[in-house]
Amino acid sequence: MGVSASGKSTVGARLAQQLGVPFLDGDDLHPASNRAKMASGHPLDDADRRPWLAALTEWIRTNAAGGHGAVVACSALKREFRDQFRHLGVDVWFVCLALDRELAAERIARRKGHFMPPELLGSQYDILNPLQADEPGVTIDASGSTAHVVAAALHALAGPEP
Repeated sequence: MGVSASGKSTVGARLAQQLGVPFLDGDDLHPASNRAKMASGHPLDDADRRPWLAALTEWIRTNAAGGHGAVVACSALKREFRDQFRHLGVDVWFVCLALDRELAAERIARRKGHFMPPELLGSQYDILNPLQADEPGVTIDASGSTAHVVAAALHALAGPEP
């Protein structure tokens, strides 16, 4: 989870590969209307996000029913969104990729062909609720290399050493 350009898709795909589990880029479940709205420079509101969150929730539920883990890359910026996933009755664990606004803006400016324009980055930081102490997961500084971020996530997933 995290803001645009924090590395969610890249880190998520590599994490899933390392763990040998399915991967979903949550952006793939956005309805065309959401993509068009963002591409035109308008942030999504909670009503826009409802069908997307429902699709993500169903994907998580289906994969959990299969008896194996999975990795989903999605913004999950608000606690209430993360709570929706947590209330499925399956173990959900979050990796929050933390990135300062300046570096996120630099990364977005370098991206080509993505529907999320740089001018919407501020709206994501405006609604971002960082992970709270009672939420399962870890916050990782996403300013380093992808390999470093993936290694930190794998280490956190392994839990404390005896």
